[in-house]
Amino acid sequence: MLFARSATAGGQQFPVHWGGDNESTFESMAETLRGGLSLGLSGFGFWSHDIGGFSGTPPAEVYKRWIAFGLLSSHSRLHGNTSYRVPWLFDEEAVEVLRLFTKLKCRLMPYLYAQALEARDKGLPLMRAMLLEFPDDPTCDYLDRQYMLGDALLVAPVFSSDGRGTYYLPAGRWTPFLTGKVIEGPGWVRERHDFLSLPLMVRPNAVIPVGRCEDRPDYAYGDGVTLQVYELADGGEAMAVIPSPKGYAEATFKVARESDLILVEWQGTVKEWRLLLVGVATVASVEGGTAESSPHGVLIRPARGADRLEILLSSQGLGKSH
Repeated sequence: MLFARSATAGGQQFPVHWGGDNESTFESMAETLRGGLSLGLSGFGFWSHDIGGFSGTPPAEVYKRWIAFGLLSSHSRLHGNTSYRVPWLFDEEAVEVLRLFTKLKCRLMPYLYAQALEARDKGLPLMRAMLLEFPDDPTCDYLDRQYMLGDALLVAPVFSSDGRGTYYLPAGRWTPFLTGKVIEGPGWVRERHDFLSLPLMVRPNAVIPVGRCEDRPDYAYGDGVTLQVYELADGGEAMAVIPSPKGYAEATFKVARESDLILVEWQGTVKEWRLLLVGVATVASVEGGTAESSPHGVLIRPARGADRLEILLSSQGLGKSH
């Protein structure tokens, strides 16, 4: 694999790329994202950066904020010019921050790797400028401090030591992946986050496959995967691909809703998978599986030998679990 930082026309065929010699400041962190989104709009599918900045030694607050951004990038590395970037040289909280976001990335690998295959096959960048996913929203034309990680996750890195930040949500009901309740777009959101959090929002009508493994990125993604369904509207439909680590689609799931009925169909083979209706408190019935409550919604387990699920929603259970 060629890890390059300079290119000209045609260099897009040589993944992966790197943002160059940035500095260890919040300003350079924002410049790094801005430059990377430009690369993505120029046909580069995979790009990343040195967590904490390359030149100089970052303050602990810059390092910790950059960790979240770096682990929610296509590829991630701790690297610097004249100083080591191991977290225990900064403070104990930096170790916790790196642990949390490393585990998060490992569990998101079924989603991220499927998006990487799309980048390979279609040329869409893994980290996308907002206008690529929302071309009809003029506000997204100039946004350069947030991005879509694949087609369903919005990431807004925090560029301040006090955790204050502002980001924009296009139309629809967006759900924080880490915690919190649904936020209705379109509009600007102002929030404050500690070092163990950042705005990581799930697009409505999305299915995010979340893996069981949090200590390594390469594993059998379909073994014990949970398909997390977010804000599936009446008439809505969402697809999820479970990739093989070798680069092909191991299974494909389709989740569709008509009125109070959610239909789940699939092709391929995965082991012991589950479906989580995020933000739903109860369902009336499940044909082809069983339902149980969870802290984040209703968890559906398919019955052995089933080839589809029919889930009848309960009007009393919608939107109550948060």
